[in-house]
Amino acid sequence: MADSLSHFTLRVSQELLDKLGYVAAYEGRTKNKELEQLIRKHIRQFEAEHGKIDLASHE
Repeated sequence: MADSLSHFTLRVSQELLDKLGYVAAYEGRTKNKELEQLIRKHIRQFEAEHGKIDLASHE
């Protein structure tokens, strides 16, 4: 089965990664899912302030 998810490399300090792991474990998530939740939250906040992002108009 082919993976339909995009892959992204992120470079961060080990301390930041460890703290993310701590928060993720506290929330019952993997680090990947915690990052996904943070990205979704940030996009919601951005769209609330600036309006819905229309990806079709940015191609």
